[in-house]
Amino acid sequence: MSIPPYRADIVGSFLRPAALKDARARHTDGSLDDEGLRQVEDELIADLVQKEHDNGLKVATDGEFRRSWWHFDFFGGLDGVDIVALDHGIQFQGVQTKTRGVAVDGPIRFSPQHPFLDHFRSIKELAARTGATPKFTIPSPTVLDFRLEPDHIGGGYDGRDAIVDDLVRAYRDAIAAFYDAGARYLQLDDTAWAYLCSQVELDKAAARGIDTDGIAERYADILSRVLADKPDDLVVTTHVCRGNFRSTWISSGGYEPVAEQLLGAVPYDGYFLEYDSDRAGGFEPLRYLPKGDKTVVLGLVTTKSGELENPDDIKRRIDEATAFAPLEQLALSPQCGFASTEEGNELSEDQQWAKIRSVVDIAADVWG
Repeated sequence: MSIPPYRADIVGSFLRPAALKDARARHTDGSLDDEGLRQVEDELIADLVQKEHDNGLKVATDGEFRRSWWHFDFFGGLDGVDIVALDHGIQFQGVQTKTRGVAVDGPIRFSPQHPFLDHFRSIKELAARTGATPKFTIPSPTVLDFRLEPDHIGGGYDGRDAIVDDLVRAYRDAIAAFYDAGARYLQLDDTAWAYLCSQVELDKAAARGIDTDGIAERYADILSRVLADKPDDLVVTTHVCRGNFRSTWISSGGYEPVAEQLLGAVPYDGYFLEYDSDRAGGFEPLRYLPKGDKTVVLGLVTTKSGELENPDDIKRRIDEATAFAPLEQLALSPQCGFASTEEGNELSEDQQWAKIRSVVDIAADVWG
């Protein structure tokens, strides 16, 4: 494929090198200033982009090396949104994240000074050196909506529904700003759709005061408004994630409850769907993928362990998926990023790159 998503693609994040973890720790304790941290980040991201190229990828990301979290760093840069301390973290299987959450305290806006714009410009420049397509990831607006506690909605908004128009506007402005900066491949990472596949998570959401009736339609409408009138030469994909923190997970459940809305109604160009475990269900929901240019990127190679999958098993599963979607509308990737937070998953960097090479080699065998 000459345009993304590519037959062999990636979700975005990579394990943080030891030198980066050390620099961030020194920045936190005050022994390394902002410029010093940025220099370390720049050097390590340049090295990462070269490794992405050397391991056969046509796409380059910054590995999310400048972030602590896959989502909070972006949300915290929006006007009217703060990252606040909670009395609990996000509960994964047997482990909990740091105690952080989002709060709205004013009109939600995307600022031209949002730091992620400079982060994109940096990866764009580095990708040009290897000829790769720069890919940039931000969290979906549905994640903010789903994670927002009712008592953390202030700033003059009267409840969750009242933030929607400004949230849509902020994201439309963000997409336009990234496009003007040269972005042609954006990804909106999304845990909310995966939660909608789990009755357990829906029950938790309802207990937090979220009206879950018609929530898939609500999210399809929000995203359709965000993506309306996007430039024809801008590819926007999504990654639907069931949780990825230190090799653990949150939700289980196949895509059937949301597939018609997600695949059929939301005008994404591509969908990175996790299919590395039984928790994702079968390929039957892919029947809702419209015939045409949309692509489903099958996340069949897990990032949660270093054990390398048997290529023949992956090829067999790709063949199984073709019973519900044509091969020409499918691609392959790892199931998620390797480090959705700075802690990273439980595998080595060598194992990480072996996974990437396997994806590239399998894709070449299957699609040529």
